[in-house]
Amino acid sequence: MNDSTLAPWADLVSLGTRHAMAGLSEMIGQDISVSSFALKRVAVAELADVVGGADTEAVGIYLTVSGAANGHLMLIYDPIIAYAFVDLLMGQPPETTTELDEMGRSALGEMGNIIGAFFLNAIADATGLELSPSPPAVMTDMAGALLDVVTADILMRQDDTYLAETTFSTSERQIEGQFMVIPSEEFLEALLESVKAA
Repeated sequence: MNDSTLAPWADLVSLGTRHAMAGLSEMIGQDISVSSFALKRVAVAELADVVGGADTEAVGIYLTVSGAANGHLMLIYDPIIAYAFVDLLMGQPPETTTELDEMGRSALGEMGNIIGAFFLNAIADATGLELSPSPPAVMTDMAGALLDVVTADILMRQDDTYLAETTFSTSERQIEGQFMVIPSEEFLEALLESVKAA
């Protein structure tokens, strides 16, 4: 893999992200806009630096991808941002949520379900690959510990990965978070082969 693979991968991730945000918009009844999109190659061991460092507290919504290839999806937020999403998802006034209880975890898990399904369905439709998300796991921990869930598997096969970062917000509330798409080499190769064959 080299950086020449970025263009088709970026197109697929951008397509999937737009569909994921459309699904989330339907879920909450508000328009969501993608305020930035970036794709870059990073060392797997340095992924935690992207979210403020390994010792930064964070909330992660994690899904695995299976089917034609395996991969990982993670939404990762500062806890304050995660609480803001809970308020948005549950139709509560801003700053109602101050800690993550079972209802809040359930709301974030459902958000992960919607985003994962819409994202992968868009990519599957574009490539013809069968891709399925796992049920989401909602976790609160240091960013380094959250990302260890992903990197432990990837580091066995590769040192670098292509990381897609997306920030998004609603028209009424400036809530921003990172949607991290972290493909294994197998996942990326399967996607790129399907694009070439199309």
